[in-house]
Amino acid sequence: MKKLFSILSLVSLFFIATNANASLLNANSLVQQDEMGEQTEQESEQEEVEQDTLDAYDEQEELAEEVEEEAEEEVEEVEEETEEAQEELGFHQELKKRFIEGGPGFMGIVLLCLILGLAIAIERIIYLNLATTNTKKLAEKVEDALSTGGVEAAKDVCRETPGPVASIYYQGLDRADESVEAAEKAVVAYGGVQMGQLEKNVSWVSLFIALAPMLGFMGTVIGMIKAFDKIEAAGDMQPSLVAGGIKVALLTTVFGLIVAIILQIFYNYIVAKIDNIVNDMEDASISLIDMLVENKNKK
Repeated sequence: MKKLFSILSLVSLFFIATNANASLLNANSLVQQDEMGEQTEQESEQEEVEQDTLDAYDEQEELAEEVEEEAEEEVEEVEEETEEAQEELGFHQELKKRFIEGGPGFMGIVLLCLILGLAIAIERIIYLNLATTNTKKLAEKVEDALSTGGVEAAKDVCRETPGPVASIYYQGLDRADESVEAAEKAVVAYGGVQMGQLEKNVSWVSLFIALAPMLGFMGTVIGMIKAFDKIEAAGDMQPSLVAGGIKVALLTTVFGLIVAIILQIFYNYIVAKIDNIVNDMEDASISLIDMLVENKNKK
């Protein structure tokens, strides 16, 4: 019995030790799992912090690039404005410099031709634009007034309308009581007077157009003479002696041609405007004679 009791005690002790070892192993595994979980959480948190840091760095880089691009654009705009201002200032300065180099004598006369020519051209353009009328509308008004109120009513319409066409109508109607032939002669005669008014001072513009390049060429000749005088005085053919005179000669020619080109453009416009008004006057004269003949036949 004692042996059996001893065996049973040993077996129970073995089972108790085995259970204790298993419990210890389970506890160790649980502790290890907890430690691994905590480590994993720490690693994930560290990765999130690193990702947030990278995102913030990328945003800072993008913001820095945008600020840099805006700064570059502003600098480019300022540079462009500065260049444009320098170009404008440079053009005026260059023009002034060339004008002085060309000599105040001839260059001043050429400039005077430009100023006077432009003044006359602008005055003529304003006058011609004010003298332009709607000829068809005027003819209809005169015809209606002539058929309803007679010659006096038609003359009142012409008085209220400005321009050379209305003046020709008035002169023809003023002679309508005498005869159609007398009215026709009055229209032709007064048409010549109105044409002279339209062409007033235009010949001065053509004079300045011809005079400006001639003055430039004269400056060219004088500049060449001065260049040869310097060569003669020095007794040597040096480019520096000839260059100054030739430059003055070319500058006067260039400015004279520029003035002539500008005035020629205005002159051609004025001539075209005068031709247009004269054609309207001729058409209006024919229409007036036809109206007078028709009115006389009705009576």
